[in-house]
Amino acid sequence: MGIKYVDYEEKDLISKPLWWQKRGLQETATGYGEKLITEKMLRIGKRLYRVYCMCYSNSGSCYIISKGEKLFLR
Repeated sequence: MGIKYVDYEEKDLISKPLWWQKRGLQETATGYGEKLITEKMLRIGKRLYRVYCMCYSNSGSCYIISKGEKLFLR
């Protein structure tokens, strides 16, 4: 079991913020967490996947969830 990645093109990444993101709010008081919802969505084939971010300290890793599995954006 290792880290799985998904390759994508910039044109497949779209901005689709949720209502609270449009108001400038954030999910946690600190801005850190395991599954932070971003305003981006990734199109793979005909399906749109919400992009999440795992952020601790000053570093974050973005990923999508497909079939219950985390696929990190390369």
